[in-house]
Amino acid sequence: MYAIVEIAGHQFKVEKDQKVFVNRLSTEEGKKVAFDNVLLIGNGNDITLGAPAIDGAQVSAKVLKHLKGDKVIVFKKKRRKGYRVKNGHRQALTEIVIEGITASGAKKAAPKKESAAAKAKADTTTKKEAPKADAKPAAKVEEGTQDLSKLTVAQLKEMAKAKGIEGISSMKKADLIAALS
Repeated sequence: MYAIVEIAGHQFKVEKDQKVFVNRLSTEEGKKVAFDNVLLIGNGNDITLGAPAIDGAQVSAKVLKHLKGDKVIVFKKKRRKGYRVKNGHRQALTEIVIEGITASGAKKAAPKKESAAAKAKADTTTKKEAPKADAKPAAKVEEGTQDLSKLTVAQLKEMAKAKGIEGISSMKKADLIAALS
């Protein structure tokens, strides 16, 4: 059984009892760690593919030690310019051993599924509340006529249309404020 799991921003193909070097984890040596972002699980000819991750799948591992990787030399040069720079780098790594792969039943907080009736009720309440929310700002705009400069041009055009002022499509903001006051 194998799994493709995302660990510290990288994807790894792992199997049980396999040692893997990953980017430095903040977990202490000897502690156990679980990875929930399992992208694929393969068991012989059975392949379970997540979209993007498999719900309830988990890979458990144990941190063996923290170490630094091999030195990498970075040498930059521009010919005929006298430019040469030599830098070295050692990546901080963590060695982990995979203890187990769980396909389902992992302790992951899954969102609760709503029944069809509850979804329909939620949809109707949001549809009913949306027009009310739109009506309230319009009422506030009509009441607060003393400071028209803070309103947008669209709001000013709506107010002018409600008052019956003609030719608002060609008016600028200053013209609309003058016509409304």
